[in-house]
Amino acid sequence: MKKKLAIIGASFGQKSLYLKAKEMGIETHCFAWDKDALCKEFADFFYPISIFEKEEILDVCKKIKIDGITSIASDICFPTVWFVAEKMGFIGNKYEDSGIAINKLHQRQAFFKHGVNSPRFVFAEENADYSRLDYPLMVKPTDRGASVGVMKVEKEEDLAVAIQRAQQKSFTQQAVVEEYVSGKEVCAECICWEGEHYIIAITETETTGAPYYSKIAYHQPAQLDAEEKAKVIAEAKKALDALNFKYGPCDVEMKINEEGMVKIIEVNARMGGDATETMVKLSTGYDFVKATINIAFGKFEKPVLTENKCSGIYFLGKETEWLKKVIENKENDPEIITAEIYNEELNEMQNSYDRSGYLIYQSDKRKSWKQ
Repeated sequence: MKKKLAIIGASFGQKSLYLKAKEMGIETHCFAWDKDALCKEFADFFYPISIFEKEEILDVCKKIKIDGITSIASDICFPTVWFVAEKMGFIGNKYEDSGIAINKLHQRQAFFKHGVNSPRFVFAEENADYSRLDYPLMVKPTDRGASVGVMKVEKEEDLAVAIQRAQQKSFTQQAVVEEYVSGKEVCAECICWEGEHYIIAITETETTGAPYYSKIAYHQPAQLDAEEKAKVIAEAKKALDALNFKYGPCDVEMKINEEGMVKIIEVNARMGGDATETMVKLSTGYDFVKATINIAFGKFEKPVLTENKCSGIYFLGKETEWLKKVIENKENDPEIITAEIYNEELNEMQNSYDRSGYLIYQSDKRKSWKQ
């Protein structure tokens, strides 16, 4: 009899999860809003229930007798995932910790409490005192991803506008203000089991720079020396412990400043977005999505990395118009795994939703096509 997997969410970022489950012979049950449920066609069964209706989803999951529940693409899905898993007795993270895991403010408070290196911050509330923070500052919604609402502020007179912008983009109209950290931006791609954190790959990030810092490229592995790599791994594990994160995939974002100090920016309680699972498979041979599904069923095997390649993804937009010709001529480069242009108009990339295309590569060394 097929195992039954409940998947919370049907956004495009979930596609690899549905396809992998199908490949593994697993019956999938999708819960999501009917509107824009782009992946419902890949599910065996679809239920037009809001991902926030955790009690209703629990009732359905009990009736169909699911064997596990998971999600990979959006932080807002995880309170429901952890709630249902806990109520049905599945292995997983505690539901009471989900409010911390998906909220940038609560994460920073946990980091401060547990001595994790992270930027100083202030919650953007009425009469908040920002005088102890040193400019430049970063202003962010507390509960959004994909760089939505994020803005760098160089001087005090611009702070109020940035806060208002972030609050308007927030689901709860809340924002956090933190000190900007300069330096190299990297992410630790992790899989966790029983509180043990396995670092599968370290990704290096390229952004548009000020003021929005939208992601324009990722590369694996990050170009780090042995000391930097050891610091990244140690601080990532410390951050995950501070959040009481014990099971499943996660993505730890951090900066390495000019003095070599690693500072945690945030933790995503899921695998990284933007085709991270594809890059991990190309660079290490590790099947991140399969491992995630197995953990949902209470199974785990210690990661074995079978490849030692470079991989990466570039995003097309106004800031990377040189990429358009590369994508149009992708057949001429065997190191391009896949590439697509889905919008001929090239927009300024203020966040991930402004992109017009992408290119994914695998090579023996880091690739750049920019002239």
